[in-house]
Amino acid sequence: MSVLLSLVAGAIVLYVIVYYNVFRGGRCRSCVKLKGKTAIVTGSNTGIGKATALDLARRGARVILACRNKEKAEAAAFDIRRESGNSQVVFMQLDLASLKSVRDFAETFLRTEPRLDLLINNAGVMGPGRTEDGFGMAFGVNHLGHFLLTNLLLDRLQQSGPSRVVNVAALLHRLGTIDFPLLASQKDLVSGQSTLQNLKAYCNSKLCNVLFTRELANQLEGTSVTCYSLHPGVVNTELCCNMSLWQRLLLLPAAKLLLLDPEAGAQTTLHCCLQEGLEPFSGRYFSSCALREVGAKGRDDALAKKLWEVSERLTGLS
Repeated sequence: MSVLLSLVAGAIVLYVIVYYNVFRGGRCRSCVKLKGKTAIVTGSNTGIGKATALDLARRGARVILACRNKEKAEAAAFDIRRESGNSQVVFMQLDLASLKSVRDFAETFLRTEPRLDLLINNAGVMGPGRTEDGFGMAFGVNHLGHFLLTNLLLDRLQQSGPSRVVNVAALLHRLGTIDFPLLASQKDLVSGQSTLQNLKAYCNSKLCNVLFTRELANQLEGTSVTCYSLHPGVVNTELCCNMSLWQRLLLLPAAKLLLLDPEAGAQTTLHCCLQEGLEPFSGRYFSSCALREVGAKGRDDALAKKLWEVSERLTGLS
């Protein structure tokens, strides 16, 4: 029995060491206050987005919860106002799976909000389906919706500068590819809807996030707007809500044991939003609150420029 207890104790100690040193990651150390500043956080009714919005609200920012589900977002806004003591937390309707909704959101925001200091493109999906405009769901939501939103708000960001755009990508961008002929024929970067294809579509969309950030930095060089992409860590969120019940049940034990909670998962996002002195690293990629190197495809400027041009056409910006 004593041997068994020793093994169990050893396993617990090993888990704690691994969890806090590998999975848990860094912490945002910034003490910056944000009174008088305005932030948009997409997908902020739950998970990393909600944790990010709560931290920004506690620092005094006016926070716009840009979400699809009105009921959930208004409940989240109520929670954040109560926990932060900040009444300037509001919901605005945004469905990133609809380019019309993105345009409507931008029009409403620009008409009603005089400034924008932080745009946090946090929302992400993994699963089957098509957007309202016929694009694969992961590509359409994770990349195209945020691409259009950012471009529509760039003037306001520049007027409010210094300001930042923060794109929540993922380590899985390293497994991503971009097949432009396939995109032209299928309106997606994968050819099927199987579980494996859905995972590949997610990886591809995260590569798009990294490349978009890189080219956006090139476009914004010399302005008061900087941008960053990041890996938030492996976080227990509702990202996989489109998975089947049995798949989620299989993942649940590992998720509870190994994955970050949303508050820990928001730390690198907050670092990119708040840390002073990051301006020389515009366009770069962060993880665990530190600068990291992206995969080889994520450093391809020609690929980033082509993705930008194709995205402009697909969203009607050109």
